[in-house]
Amino acid sequence: MPKSTKAGPLKMTELKELTLIDLQNRLKESQDDLETLSFQLDSGQLPNTARVRMIRRDIARLKTVLHEIDLGLRKPKGISA
Repeated sequence: MPKSTKAGPLKMTELKELTLIDLQNRLKESQDDLETLSFQLDSGQLPNTARVRMIRRDIARLKTVLHEIDLGLRKPKGISA
């Protein structure tokens, strides 16, 4: 299984290995993380502000892969044919 988003940014090679359910779960987790980080940023409690940018980019990558699957340009892992 790919590394956690806490260790660093997601890579497209990692995303290609995930199933559709895993992609959707990872997107939800990233959106929750972004919400938490936004509150911390607004209250001045976030020491690493670059993390917000990293999470936003991860969300964009996840949405891109999910959109490609919807368009039929990419097949999620676990789906054959």
